[in-house]
Amino acid sequence: MSKKTYTEGATLTKEQLVLYPSEQLAPIRKKAEKLFIGIPREKSKSENRVSLRPEAVEILVRNGHEIRVETNAGLGAKFTDQQYSEAGAEVCYSTKEVFEADIILKIEPPTIEEIEYMRFGRTIVSSLPMARMNTAYFKALMQKKCIGIAYQFIQNKVGEMPIIRSMSEIAGSTVMLIASEYLSSAHEGKGIILGGITGVPPTKIVIIGAGTVGEYAARTAIGLGAETKIFDQDIYKLRRLKYAVGHQMYTSTIDAGVLAEAISRADVVIGAMRGEKGLAPCVVTDEMVQDMKPNSVIIDVSIDQGGVFETSEVTTHENPTFRKHDVIHYCVPNIASRVSRTSSTALSNIFTPYLMKISEAGGMDEMIFANKWFMDGVYTYKGSLTNEYLAKKLDMPYKDLGLLMAARL
Repeated sequence: MSKKTYTEGATLTKEQLVLYPSEQLAPIRKKAEKLFIGIPREKSKSENRVSLRPEAVEILVRNGHEIRVETNAGLGAKFTDQQYSEAGAEVCYSTKEVFEADIILKIEPPTIEEIEYMRFGRTIVSSLPMARMNTAYFKALMQKKCIGIAYQFIQNKVGEMPIIRSMSEIAGSTVMLIASEYLSSAHEGKGIILGGITGVPPTKIVIIGAGTVGEYAARTAIGLGAETKIFDQDIYKLRRLKYAVGHQMYTSTIDAGVLAEAISRADVVIGAMRGEKGLAPCVVTDEMVQDMKPNSVIIDVSIDQGGVFETSEVTTHENPTFRKHDVIHYCVPNIASRVSRTSSTALSNIFTPYLMKISEAGGMDEMIFANKWFMDGVYTYKGSLTNEYLAKKLDMPYKDLGLLMAARL
């Protein structure tokens, strides 16, 4: 059989065209975006953390990014202006200068005054304590057409919330140190040691919540020899905690009678439950607290979401405790700020790769719409409130960010 040849200009049939490879344009990789990042000093006296440590600033500057740091921004975490300057950051003496950046990295949400400093269409990345937010805050951001990102809602590719996980590990480890402090005679506590020694009955600890805070609190308590009981609404969380800790312990789902009996005997009760919609369930009533032993200690880690105890009231690092029914209450929202250098290092280790990915993606918009796990942290986007729960809670208009993404395709 003879081969057929095709000369230049010959016409091919439809069937023949299917067999011939067609030319396609190769995808062009987007050029990395240079980022302009601002790190302001926290206004709250009880907030000592900073979002980037000097070593992270140096990495970002070497990659071509511009960073402004407000003077004394890292002082609470024992990072000096000189360290930031030597790392390549521009140290500013004006808050307004820092807020001229395209991306503002904060711990606490910005004040209304700070939002006024921001330029239109820029991005603020901070925490978002839903129990304390009001419509004025969101309206100010929306008026500026800003992108608001709550770092506690940002997920990674496997669905975990790395910042929540990291801060919860720190809070869980720190909470037992706080309990030990307020059980001591120095703080007019019960005058007992946290844990147990030979010949003396061990301290009784009740932990409400089997999440990350509960896990790390349990690890510390068990390591010290305390008698530990853990309660949670979900049995799968209790199973996971027992597996993670690798130790046989008392666990129970939350039953009002069983919980009340355990609390009445406890020396320390820790509330560590997180609500899926931003508010923690209040599971310990005023009557349960009244039945507790005098000078025992309550630590409400969930206070930033409303609190697990009916008797809880927000306190600060300057005035961390109050007494009610002769029970010591510790209800400071940002426990991780007690160990500000450790917390700042943990935050910096998470923020730095995110910032590098934003640059590689071609900017903030591209990062948001190319990664669903990152989009979950966005609550305002260029004049629209994009968090459905917040919109319903505050009775404000809501726009689905997923529909905006579909419109871009």
